[in-house]
Amino acid sequence: MLIIHQFKKQFNDHIILEIGHLEFAPGIHWIKGENGSGKTTFFKSVSGIIPFEGEISFSTGIDSRKQPVLFRAQVNYSEAEPAYPGFLTAKDVIRFIGKIKNESIARQDKYVSQFGVDAFFEKSCETYSSGMMKKLSLVTAFFGNPKLIILDEPLITLDEQARSVLYQVIKEKLKQGDITFLMSSHQSITAADLEIVQTLRIQNKQLIKL
Repeated sequence: MLIIHQFKKQFNDHIILEIGHLEFAPGIHWIKGENGSGKTTFFKSVSGIIPFEGEISFSTGIDSRKQPVLFRAQVNYSEAEPAYPGFLTAKDVIRFIGKIKNESIARQDKYVSQFGVDAFFEKSCETYSSGMMKKLSLVTAFFGNPKLIILDEPLITLDEQARSVLYQVIKEKLKQGDITFLMSSHQSITAADLEIVQTLRIQNKQLIKL
């Protein structure tokens, strides 16, 4: 379980988001909000990319500020608009992250095949479309044994086949253990696609349950 307590993120004196106390049980939590509302800032804070005030921890006692390396090792994050150095190939990125996440080559290649990344596996990232970049980012989001997987606008630029694959992989990952998903999407997600445990919205600089 992910626990957020007395969270505040601000730039200079401008408050972006405040959260008193929220707990995210295993399952999928859909975070809604308008563009610029603070969703990506929230995700980057939770994943340990940018600093914040307050506490973010797992129920196991691992705290993102007190044990940052250990905490980040249990978090996977796929950005809304992923970008990689143009001289790298998908293979370079996947093998590097796979090694960090202790993911087997066999399972890496399984995700590569499922998302269709094998079609451009050894081509440089500078040649990729936004859809190709998104697929590459999603492949690495499922590596290892994370406690938390954050998917920021995962459906953008994906074709119908890739969306179906994404839903399938999410369901498979949920069956493997105690995993929490934080997910944002402007596209609709039906119960037939995925079972949503909780829906929240960022509104008036607060994250509220719907």
